[in-house]
Amino acid sequence: MRQPSLTLSLIFLLAVQGFGVAADDTKAGQSAVGADRVSCSLQPKAVEPSDPSSTSAIPHVEKFIAKERFKEDIASSAPVKISWLGATFAKRFANKVEDDGGGASLQSYVLSATSSDNEILAKLGQGHESRLADIWCALQQQPNGSGGSLEISSKPNVFYVRDIAGELGAVDVLWGGVGWEIGASPVSDKPRWPAGTRVFFR
Repeated sequence: MRQPSLTLSLIFLLAVQGFGVAADDTKAGQSAVGADRVSCSLQPKAVEPSDPSSTSAIPHVEKFIAKERFKEDIASSAPVKISWLGATFAKRFANKVEDDGGGASLQSYVLSATSSDNEILAKLGQGHESRLADIWCALQQQPNGSGGSLEISSKPNVFYVRDIAGELGAVDVLWGGVGWEIGASPVSDKPRWPAGTRVFFR
C-alpha cells in the first residue's frame, strides 16, 4: 500500500485539570506543534438503588441525544453558542442517539500540510473515531469561543464520527465570531483540510 506523503505531527498529552501539554512524537528536524488533550464529563446521573440495604448508588447510563444539544442558539443563556448547523450535519447526525460513556478524553494533532480525510485516517489507524458526545464535551469547555483545546482562529477542528446509518463522516467545528459553526461531509480522498487544521481522536 502506498504511504501518504503527508507527515502528520502526532502529539500525545497528559491531562491537567482537563487540559495539558506534553512533548510530541515528531521526526527529527520537524517543528513541534503544541496541542491539548480534552478531558471532560457529561456528568451522568446516579440512581439510588431500590434495595435499601445497598450502600452505593447505581450509575445510570444517560443517552446523548444530539438534537437536544446541537441547536443554533447564540443567546447568552445558551450552554454552547452555535451560530450555524450545516444541512449535511442535520441530515446525517442530528437524530443520532449515543450511550454516554461517562466522559471524553481526546487527543489532537495539527496538520503540517494540506491533506485528505483518507490520509489522516491512514495515520490515525484504529483509534480515529470520536462521538458526538465527545465533540459536545469539547465545545462545553469553550462555549463562547474562549481559548482552549479547540482552535478559535480560521482553522477548523475535525472529528471523525459515525452517523445515524453507521457511516463514517468528517465533522468540522469552526469558531465564527459569534458562535460555533458545525458542518459535516463524507470522508474523501481529496486534499481539503489546510495546514493548521486540528484533528481530534480518542
